[in-house]
Parts: sequence; C-alpha cells; structure tokens
Amino acid sequence: MEPDTLERIWASVVPFVAQYGLQVIGAVVILVIGRIGSNIVGGVVERGLRKANADPSLRGFLVNMTKIAILAFAVIAALSKFGVQTTSFVAVLGAAGFAVGLALQGSLSNFAAGVMILIFRPIQVGDLIESNGHLGFVKEVGLFVTTLATLDNQKVIIPNATLTGGIINNVNGYGVRRVDLTAGISYGDEMSKAKDILLGILRDHPKVLAEPAPSVAVSELGDSSVNFVVRPWCNAADYWDVYFDVTQSIKERFDAQGVKIPFPQRDVHLFQAAK
Repeated sequence: MEPDTLERIWASVVPFVAQYGLQVIGAVVILVIGRIGSNIVGGVVERGLRKANADPSLRGFLVNMTKIAILAFAVIAALSKFGVQTTSFVAVLGAAGFAVGLALQGSLSNFAAGVMILIFRPIQVGDLIESNGHLGFVKEVGLFVTTLATLDNQKVIIPNATLTGGIINNVNGYGVRRVDLTAGISYGDEMSKAKDILLGILRDHPKVLAEPAPSVAVSELGDSSVNFVVRPWCNAADYWDVYFDVTQSIKERFDAQGVKIPFPQRDVHLFQAAK
C-alpha cells in the first residue's frame, strides 16, 4: 500500500476516533458501571427482603425488576452519549408500556393483588381458608393466582384479584381453634354427673389445650334432652382429631357410667270419648 493511501486512511480515521472515541469509551464505562451497580443494588434488595422474610417468589421478582430498571437506565444514558434523543425514546417506551398495560389489565390487577398477598400475608401456604364459595388448604400463592386443595383433594385455582376482592375466612389463621360440640342427656340423669364426665373427657385428651380452658355448660332444655355445649380448644392442625375423638368418647363414657343419650320421643295421651 502506497504511503499516500495510508495517509488518506489515517487522515479519515483520526477525526472519527477523535469525534466518537471518547463517546464510545464513555458509553462502555456507563454500561459497565450500570452492570456492577445493578448487581450491588440487587444484592442489597435481596438481603433486605430476606431479613423481612419475604416470599421467595416475590423476592426473586423484585430483585430482577430492580436489576432490569438499573440496566435500562444505564442503556439510555449510554445512548445519550451518541446523541440519541433519549427523551423521545423514553416516550416511546412509555407509550408501549401503556398499551401493554391496557391489554393486560386483568393480569396486572391479579399481579398487583398477588404482590399485596405476598407482602402482607393474610394467607400462607398450609392455611385452611374459605373464599368465593371454596374451602380448602392453600397449596401455592403465586403472583397471579392462588391454588387451593379442597378437603376432598380437588384443585381450585382462584385469581388473586378475585381472592382479595372478596372476604377471606382464614380458618386456622390464629393457630388455635375452638371445637363446638353438643351432648344431650335424659331428664332423669344428674346434670352434675354428666358435666363431670364431659370435663374428664376433655382433661384426658392429649390434644385438648389447658389454655384457653375448655368449657362445659348447660345450653338448652330440649324437648327430649338436657343439652350441654362442649367447647375444647386445640391447635388448628388437631381440630378434626379432637372433634371425632371427643364425640366418640362422649358416647363411650356415657354408656359406661349409665348416662342415657335420649332420642326424640313424644308422650301420647289417649282419651276415651264420652258416649
């Protein structure tokens, strides 16, 4: 290659490098700083969410969104180094985001409701809840839907916006539940004896809590029986064990100690008509 050719190439390259070299270097530096900054800030956010015991799915989503936001800012700043009108670029992105938001309005409302559930935790995995006519155990709380397993093991998927838009009955949300039972005795039996038997059943059951104290009281003088309310307290997970065990024990103890459980009956009086 002739010297004059090299000189012409060099003469054209030098102005280009002088004009755009520093811009390219500045853009690269901005992107590198943005990458490093996104990792640092993402790590800070993740540690904060871990300390707050945030849900893993919510934690991962927020960390990723933080990193993406910082990287997007870095890309826009790098483009501005080349004279790109970032104002119009941001406006286009905003308009596109608005259009997508309108198209995904229902999904976004479910997403927002899912975030609120994961932050405030009105329900958690394992809770027995009743909502929108469905009773079941929470199997999964996602960003868009919540999955329940009904008592007969059916899978129910409820959109989060529907879930939070109605009443949620968290059956075992407080960890302790009261079991409400009724026991009837005949009018010929001693009420004090029956009450002692019922209290003894509750004291003997290993899953009945001492505090709050169980209660037994006469609630009704029925047509055929004197009815007692039997109200033990137990851990939410033991509810059905206590319910079934105490019901069976009432029948067995009453039979063993001669206390009768009456069935509905009527006294019929016959009068002879006068001739």
